[in-house]
Amino acid sequence: MKRKKNDDKLANSTNSQKKNLGQGLPVYNAHAAGIDVGDTMHDVAISRENTHEVRKYSAYTEDLQNLVAWLKEEGITTVAMESTGIYWLNLYLLLEEAGIEPYLVNAKHVKNVTGRKRDDTDAIWLQKLHSCGLLQKSFQPEAEIRVLRTYVRHRKKLIMLSSDAARRMQKALELMNIKIHTVISDLLGKTGMKMVCAILAGERNIDELIKLKDGRIKASEEDIRKSLNGIWKEEYLFMLKHAYAGYGFYQSQVKECEEKIKDCLLQQVAKILDGDITGLQIEKKRKLKKNELGFDAQSLLDIIVGVDICQVESISEISALEFISEVGTDMTNWKNDKHFVAWLNVAPNTKITGGKIISSKMQRKKNQAGLTLRMAASNLTKSKSPLGDYARKMRSRIGKKGGVVAGAHKLGRIIYKLIKDKQPYDKTLYLKTQDKWRENRIKHLEKQIQKLKDVA
Repeated sequence: MKRKKNDDKLANSTNSQKKNLGQGLPVYNAHAAGIDVGDTMHDVAISRENTHEVRKYSAYTEDLQNLVAWLKEEGITTVAMESTGIYWLNLYLLLEEAGIEPYLVNAKHVKNVTGRKRDDTDAIWLQKLHSCGLLQKSFQPEAEIRVLRTYVRHRKKLIMLSSDAARRMQKALELMNIKIHTVISDLLGKTGMKMVCAILAGERNIDELIKLKDGRIKASEEDIRKSLNGIWKEEYLFMLKHAYAGYGFYQSQVKECEEKIKDCLLQQVAKILDGDITGLQIEKKRKLKKNELGFDAQSLLDIIVGVDICQVESISEISALEFISEVGTDMTNWKNDKHFVAWLNVAPNTKITGGKIISSKMQRKKNQAGLTLRMAASNLTKSKSPLGDYARKMRSRIGKKGGVVAGAHKLGRIIYKLIKDKQPYDKTLYLKTQDKWRENRIKHLEKQIQKLKDVA
């Protein structure tokens, strides 16, 4: 009798299980489309009654406009597409302008099921996942921040190119056995560039070249004389000429790009101040350092962000500009500071199964804002502040590389709080943590000393 009741219960549970499985996934986005983005062709899939319709559109501007118009005619309100290279960008902007919400998703998150790999099936798969609400939208800042981000990234690349030209200048001098770049501290300084210009102009007299030395140069005249005694070769002088011209060209482009960055910042400030920017003083009167911005971007960023994030240790003007150009000023795009630092890729990617941590390695992805924080955190160990103590403590515990990531993690959470709460940076909040850590450290060392005394 008991066995029969158990069989009935098992049958009922099995039937209910089958019933639940047969219901399928709920549809959250009924008017959703999926687009497989390519270099020359886009496959667009929308849902019909019991099937899907897939159309192919070329990547030309006219065809993209026809694609968007067709989606509007079909009543599509949201579209999912993979972040394939930069091919998605123009279509993304056209969809935004048309009032259709684009979902830019990570290609790793939408891998197709096992089977034949084709563009049309990929588009259908994207549409199915998006209609069921299974896709996570990648972060994209607002239009004004995207424009600023383009200029800031371009400036960074130009500086890298100019640095490469400077290295080629040093190589050409080294091939001629001219050691001036090893005697003076900076070949790109006043003395170094004057001497290079004179060499390219045909000057070979060492006495005349020494006259170009600046009074602040600490190297002796004898060392400079020896460093300028080279082996003049026509082919190496030709290399030096091209490297010097390349360096000057890239530096001029950097200045032109900085003007665009300044205009973008002023436009955002003008919106905040209702168009009144007459009282702003953004010109720097002091001598600029190498690769420093030619205008006072920090004062403009203070108005745009609402708080001075440069007060945080190791966050310079350039770091603040690069960071804001990547993340913007709206922190509501992330649930909290933990989600924010995870998006920055400065948090461990912990994987747990069976209640055990099987992996906590960092994800292999490049987040430009996270890289900016890592560069800033690499200098934290030199600071005498509480953040400097934290960086040195983490470096001794988990190594140099891990310490940099931990410092960037701390900086990310601090900046998140500052921008979200619009509160100035208060160092005293971290002094209490520092004092508590010191007390615990002293107690630990005292216990160790007492153990050694007991053993002795």
